[in-house]
Amino acid sequence: MNYIGSKLSLLEFLEKSIERVVDKDSIVFCDLFAGTGAVGAYFKRKGYKVIANDIQYYSFVLNKQYIENHQHLKFEKLSKKIPELNNIKILERKNAVCDYLSKIKGKKGFIYKNYCLGGTKNQEFERQYFSDENGMKCDAIRMKIEEWKKNKLITNSEYYFLLATLLETIDKRANTASVYGAFLKQLKKTAQIPFVLKPAELIINDQEHEVFNEDVNKLVEKIKGDILYLDPPYNQRQYATNYHLLETIAKYDNPKIYGKTGLREYKSQKSLYCSRNQVKKAFAHLISNAKQKYIFLSYSNEGLMTPDDIKEIMSSKGKYGYFTKEYNRFKADKDKNRDFSSDRTLEFLHYVVCL
Repeated sequence: MNYIGSKLSLLEFLEKSIERVVDKDSIVFCDLFAGTGAVGAYFKRKGYKVIANDIQYYSFVLNKQYIENHQHLKFEKLSKKIPELNNIKILERKNAVCDYLSKIKGKKGFIYKNYCLGGTKNQEFERQYFSDENGMKCDAIRMKIEEWKKNKLITNSEYYFLLATLLETIDKRANTASVYGAFLKQLKKTAQIPFVLKPAELIINDQEHEVFNEDVNKLVEKIKGDILYLDPPYNQRQYATNYHLLETIAKYDNPKIYGKTGLREYKSQKSLYCSRNQVKKAFAHLISNAKQKYIFLSYSNEGLMTPDDIKEIMSSKGKYGYFTKEYNRFKADKDKNRDFSSDRTLEFLHYVVCL
């Protein structure tokens, strides 16, 4: 998933930098602005127990899959609906379930009626986030997953696996430049291709992991661990507005929506870290209440807080330092639509060894 602030290109930098600071007994990695779970999944693969959190529900779903799910999925009860599962090896059942869902008939549900051209034709706002076919297929699959859960035909682990798979697959067929703050006037080529569910990866290990969907400043007071990794928003772009459609697909709660883009209400998900007037206070509270020995903060040189702001706050907790890495800027739209001061940006990994 093409995600604002993604650290996929910085994972090795993060690992090597963190390993230079922490001791070998540090085994619990807390990722409290988890996003798509890329960082947590990376450290999960390295053998850490991971505690992940994000206030966005779609992110919670992705992390329930990539972080908390750590054993093979059996889909035992679902064999009542899909008998052929009894003749399929456990390792291959997730593929068979995805194939089954990919073939079900589309339905004119909430996504089609509100975010596809066929469903919004001649309404005040005509929207085209997905092709009609993909919108109806998304609705049908989402309804079926919820039906299976309600009827206790799938476990929670299987439920989040299927939801995460749907989110990632439909995102690849979205008719957007990247994020969901706008849709394109004409269906682009990738949006015209009917989607087929591609099973989300299962990262298998013996660790028990935890995933939360809470306000980070409240959660930090309750959890313990060895390493606290923080990757908050660093500018005024709210994730709730940029990924509102993924939130709606994940929750499938038929929300009231408004405006040209069909935004859902997001007041409870507004991040203080996107507010120039509130970010320092929120960050100071977060650091002061952290219970981990090592705290790391990923933050751009173009963020709302300055390096001096961060040094001042983190130094109050212990021995402060930082690493830097230059990387390519995230672009949610094309150069011709927006001017960027630079194609590159500087990532700081601030840290403090707590006293």
